This record gives sequence, structure tokens and C-alpha cells, in this order.
Amino acid sequence: MDYRTEAPPILRDFLTYHESIQGHSKKTVDEYFLDLRNFFRYIKLEKGLAPRTAELDDIDIGDVDLELVRSVNLSDVYSYMNYLSRDRAQHPNSDQTDYGLKATSRARKVSTIRSFYKYLTNKAKLITENPMQDLDSPRMKKSLPRYLDLDSSIQLLESVDGPFQERDRCILTLFLNCGVRISELIGLNLTDVRGDQLRVLGKGNKERILYLNDACIQSIQDYLAVRGAEQAIDKRALFLSRRRTRISKAAVEKLVKKYLTKAGLDASQYSPHKLRHTAATLMLQSGVDVRTLQEVLGHDNLNTTQIYTHVDNENLRLAAMANPLGKVRPKGKKKADPEASE
Repeated sequence: MDYRTEAPPILRDFLTYHESIQGHSKKTVDEYFLDLRNFFRYIKLEKGLAPRTAELDDIDIGDVDLELVRSVNLSDVYSYMNYLSRDRAQHPNSDQTDYGLKATSRARKVSTIRSFYKYLTNKAKLITENPMQDLDSPRMKKSLPRYLDLDSSIQLLESVDGPFQERDRCILTLFLNCGVRISELIGLNLTDVRGDQLRVLGKGNKERILYLNDACIQSIQDYLAVRGAEQAIDKRALFLSRRRTRISKAAVEKLVKKYLTKAGLDASQYSPHKLRHTAATLMLQSGVDVRTLQEVLGHDNLNTTQIYTHVDNENLRLAAMANPLGKVRPKGKKKADPEASE
């Protein structure tokens, strides 16, 4: 799939802008294309520009132009969202699929549509008024991130053994201490390790520098001592597979599950991303402020980071007790007895 040859000009210009000017990754831009392609397939079907008997995934969007784009209104988008929530196959290529996309998936598609029309209005100046200005996203259930406590984290690290134990311990150590994303970890090169610093390339090709603690430095040194640079097929990659190529996302996910099980933890409840949650939570519990944590995790928006401030009930209790007004009571009133209401 290549949007540069498959997308009509009005979509291609938008996608090129995000890849070349905004610096978004190829994967992100490809997802934008898939979102817009499916949306305009639906729009063509609804507006009678494709046969009613046509399968949505077979509709060509090569003729989508400014006139069609301008004709779309909020009602069209909400109709599309209704289709996605009720009738869209979750796994279109499977006979066993369920139907109806989750709110998170629909929210991403809303974000893409909103971004497209914002570009047409503010950047390309092809539309004078943005018809998606008031487009609402699906309401999503907010859930607290799942994470390991300190004892379980130590238990996980101590479970590592086997012929690749230096590599695997190093990977787990970076997840639990630095909170890197799995895509960031597998993308690390030897040159990204710079003494007590680690250069990380995050979402949107945004670079950040993480400082390494003693555990990280030691685990990296232990791994590099056995990495075997001469036999490496991918000379640049920091983490190598048993075939001496850059380690894959699937291999990292597999080894994390393996050691979770070995440590006696529920491997079905945790993943590399949950280890990132663990790092964030442990840092907050140890006194790291939320803005510093935002920089460490590479979050663009502080709101994304602030979810971690709600995971520790004991910290919330201490914060409530620390308020000096908590000791102020009406004259003549005794201190409340918490057991009186039980």
C-alpha cells in the first residue's frame, strides 16, 4: 500500500504534508490514509456515487475531489460513526469476526477526519469554513493503567535466565526504569547509548534524551559484553535476535510474557506497554513530578501523563491529609470518628 500512488490528489496532499512537514512516521500516515479511504468509501455509498450492492472495501476513491469533500457535513460523519459502532467488521478478513469497532478505534478515525478538514481550512485554504469544527469524539470509558508494584517488578527481573539472559534482563530493565515504548526499544542503535544517556526516537520522529541510572548502565554493559558484534547481521541494532538481526516487536512481546509467567505473574494481564506504565507509576511514587515524567515518557500532552497521578490511592490519601484546611472544624465540633458511620 502506497498512498502516493493510491490516494486521490486532495488526500495525497494532506498525507504528504503530515509526512514531510509535520514529520509523522510512515506508519502513522498510512493509518491516516486507511481511515480516510474507508470514510470516503462510505460517503460515496451513502451519496449514491457507488452501486448500492457494492462491498464497501471494494469501492474506488480515485475520483474523490474537492466538491465531494465539501459536501460532507456533521450528519454524514455521525452516520459513519453509527455504521462503525454497529456494522463494521472488527476483523474484515476473518469469518469469525465480531462487529462494531470500540470507542478508541472510532475516536482515532474522528481525529483523522477532523485533522483532514482542519488542513483543508487552515493550511490549504480550500474551504472557508471548517464543517468539522464541532465534531465530537465518541465518549470513552476511562480506566486506570495496570502496572506492577515494586516487589513484582523485582520478581520479574530476578526471573531472567537462559542463553540470552543479559539481553533479556537489559530489555526488561529499560522498560521498567526508563518507560520506553516497545517501538522505541527495538529501534535503538548502538550509537544511541552515550555514557549515562540514551537517545530515543519517539512518536513522530521526535528525539528525546533519557538519563540512565546505575541499573540501566550496568545491564547495558553486561549485554554489550556478550552481544558479539562480529557476528551481527544488523551492525547498528542494539538488541539482536538469535538470528543476529534486529530484534522484532513480536520477539520482545514473547520474552516479556515468558518471564512474567516464570515470575508467577499473570502474563495475560501485562505487556511491554504495562511495563511502561509500571515505570511511570514507580517514578511518581518516588517523588518525580508530573511535568518531568511527561518529558521522560515523551508525551506531547500533559493530560496523557496525568492519568498516572490517579493510580496510587495512598498518595491521594496523603495529599488530602496534607491540606491545612483539613484540621479546621466549626467551633464546638469534635473530630469526626470514621467508624461512626460504619
